[in-house]
Amino acid sequence: MLYVDIPTRSELDRLIAARSDASVSLYLQTTAETQNIDQARIQVGNLLKEAVTQLEAVGVQKRIIEAIEDQVHDLQDDDDFWKFQANSLAILVTPETLRSFRLPTHLQDMVQVSDRFHLKPILRAVGVGQHAFVLALEENAVRLVEVTGELPAEEVRVPDMPKDAASFAGTANVNSRSYAQRKGGGEGQKVLLRAYARRIDATLRSVLNGRHEPLILAATEPMNAMFRSVCSYGHLAEQGIATSPARMTPGELAEAARPILDGIHAALLADVRETFSARENDGRATTQVARAARAATFGAVETLLIDMDEVVPGSIDETTGEITFDDAASAASYGVVDEIAARVLKSGGQVLAVRREDIPNGDSLAAILRYAI
Repeated sequence: MLYVDIPTRSELDRLIAARSDASVSLYLQTTAETQNIDQARIQVGNLLKEAVTQLEAVGVQKRIIEAIEDQVHDLQDDDDFWKFQANSLAILVTPETLRSFRLPTHLQDMVQVSDRFHLKPILRAVGVGQHAFVLALEENAVRLVEVTGELPAEEVRVPDMPKDAASFAGTANVNSRSYAQRKGGGEGQKVLLRAYARRIDATLRSVLNGRHEPLILAATEPMNAMFRSVCSYGHLAEQGIATSPARMTPGELAEAARPILDGIHAALLADVRETFSARENDGRATTQVARAARAATFGAVETLLIDMDEVVPGSIDETTGEITFDDAASAASYGVVDEIAARVLKSGGQVLAVRREDIPNGDSLAAILRYAI
């Protein structure tokens, strides 16, 4: 199982607002395979050395640098922490605090040093990716399977999950003609199955609470309709696996789920690109970084696509949105596209961190505006 802890929206807002004399953002590839995690632990040290070099170059006090180093070294030495990882790790550290997030996405190793955190890679994890859960649901069994981009699919243990509908109802067979409270026959069966689905939904909350990954339902009727009618998880996929999951292995469920995941991602991007095209002629869409910065500063950006890998160094005026570009990254600047994304989120806009080829015209960003500016 991938151990992930993606920040909630409120946590993300706090990270966006955080300012410090020295904010260090480290991103690195990791693995859920504990026996192969040592390389990642070593790489943390290499990235830290690069961050220290940048801090020293702009004259940050030695005591501040040492406070950052101490916290990162403590994390390196925490054996329990490294036992449970995902595909990537974000380490966000100031002299006073260290926050880490285990991410399902595959990120490039990166160091960013500024007065604020570099959060663009985390935004990718919040969006749609190749990480999902499949609920294989039948009257006679129920399983939750985790699907990731590259690692083998795994069944997830869900505390207090019912074994099957009959044992949940305390009867030998829910298809019998016996009564469920005051209702018998087919009507009684529906009551029992809906209660079974409701209990499954309740137990899933212990695993899915706070998650953003799609939940793909593998079920036939009537369980498909029963579960959908009671599901409280906000990311249940509209399309499901419409065959009986009874004899499907976790790997086979994952293979059936991946086209659905691709479809979710493609539909989202297609909708954004269509909206961008429609509004571009009205002056309500742009791929110009400077114009997007100004629009974001005034809360005019509704949706923003950004290149998840590129860093454009510079700074943005807090009140006018005017950009000053720098030739190279340093502790005296930050990623301006990252800052634009932060301002869009502050104003309630949507930000999607994607590959450059998914952005109109292949630019660094594409902004859909609420109004022309």
